[in-house]
Amino acid sequence: MKKLVLAYSGGLDTSYCALHLSKEKGYEVHAVTVNTGGFTEEEISDIEQKALKLGAKTYKAIDAVD
Repeated sequence: MKKLVLAYSGGLDTSYCALHLSKEKGYEVHAVTVNTGGFTEEEISDIEQKALKLGAKTYKAIDAVD
């Protein structure tokens, strides 16, 4: 199985990509969000749940605030 890393914001475009790439194209999707200060912890949690629900195998939030 092909694997890829998807820069994932949780928005419409990246959510479509997660679903399409995992379910229709057969990729093992690993979603990553780089938080530069624009997301709360609750939002990151919601984004993670959405990514996994849409077919991402893993999700990682990178804290880049500092």
